[in-house]
Amino acid sequence: MLSVRGLTRRYGDKMVVDHVSFDIPAGMMTGFVGANGAGKTTTMRMIMGVLAAQEGESLLNGVPLDRDARSRFGYIPEERGLYPEQPILDQLGYLGELHGLSRREATASASELLERFDLLDRAKAKLDSLSLGNQQRVQIAAALLHRPTALILDEPFSGLDPDAVDSMVDLLRERCSDIPILFSSHQLDLVDRLCDHLVVLQGGRVVAEGDAEDLREGGDILHRIVTVPDAGWLRGMPGVQVLDVDGASALIRLEDPSRAGTIAAQAVARGELTEFNRILPTLSEIFREATR
Repeated sequence: MLSVRGLTRRYGDKMVVDHVSFDIPAGMMTGFVGANGAGKTTTMRMIMGVLAAQEGESLLNGVPLDRDARSRFGYIPEERGLYPEQPILDQLGYLGELHGLSRREATASASELLERFDLLDRAKAKLDSLSLGNQQRVQIAAALLHRPTALILDEPFSGLDPDAVDSMVDLLRERCSDIPILFSSHQLDLVDRLCDHLVVLQGGRVVAEGDAEDLREGGDILHRIVTVPDAGWLRGMPGVQVLDVDGASALIRLEDPSRAGTIAAQAVARGELTEFNRILPTLSEIFREATR
């Protein structure tokens, strides 16, 4: 478990990160979302020690992070940290050595990852000769090659097409199934599809956090009902808020969810009930609700 407790950062009179606390469980993809300026990148930089926290601390398994612990993390910064004029394999080997690998170990690990990304034939090419998506693959290889103990990824899927995102996530789940992973993204559809755990930041404060399924269960629960001949009768039912009606189909919110059985019985009594499903909110909808 990677945890942050009370992380705080001010710039002059402006509070950028305001006593932020949350957990990043091992074995889960934790999505870190918020509008521009919410404090995500500043928080990640404090976790990594790139910025000093003015208050608070970051801990791995309850132990405060020091330089040695952070050196074993994998990190993708907001501004990419590779050298555009250097050959890809050379700089991955160098970065592996900085993480404590021998040159041989670093080269072997880098070659394995480049092969996984279909880039081994470009190993001697300069980074800036690659497409932006392939440059991002190399950046992710740099974060993974030393078998990190945690991953902090700031917009790691930027520039990747959907197939590349799926391939990247498969690799992360395969190689990093037992470590904490925190990734930020403005692509809410990706967050909804990929993350197991969610942290929502607004104005430098955590406004929502939890396992994805728990957040969905605790969110605004709706029901879709389809009846024959028409669903308009639901507008007159006490305790039922009708959000949308389209002929036989309606989207409703129940003031008391336990009344779902009563509503279903009413529908059957009036005709034919062909569908009555509970609809859980997406994480995108939870994010929007939390940041209103």
